[in-house]
Amino acid sequence: MRRILFVDDYADALQVWAEYLRLSGYIVTACSSGVEALVAAERHPPDVAVFDLEMPGISGFDLVRQFRARAATTHVPIIAMTGHSGPDTAAHARAAGFNLVIVKPCDPDRLMAEIDRLLDGLT
Repeated sequence: MRRILFVDDYADALQVWAEYLRLSGYIVTACSSGVEALVAAERHPPDVAVFDLEMPGISGFDLVRQFRARAATTHVPIIAMTGHSGPDTAAHARAAGFNLVIVKPCDPDRLMAEIDRLLDGLT
């Protein structure tokens, strides 16, 4: 089974997405902060990660940079999920190290398709 790290400071979104991904057959580590995500990734590096961009403390932008700087997570495909739909946000996210940007609200089938596409690129 593949491991997904899902990070969002909004508790309801975190709970719903984590459950959806579990029901879809993934092992999910759900974290509500960047600090929590860094600790979780050290214990169990994910196969793919999904980060909210706007979080208190360590933002999704800072978190992806830290993932890219660590040997255990440098090659993990990472999706940004954000409510900001402007082209500047997407460009900034890609420059920071995200593989893909998905705008909220996100269609569950689209997220699953993108996760599968990114994971297929690893095999």
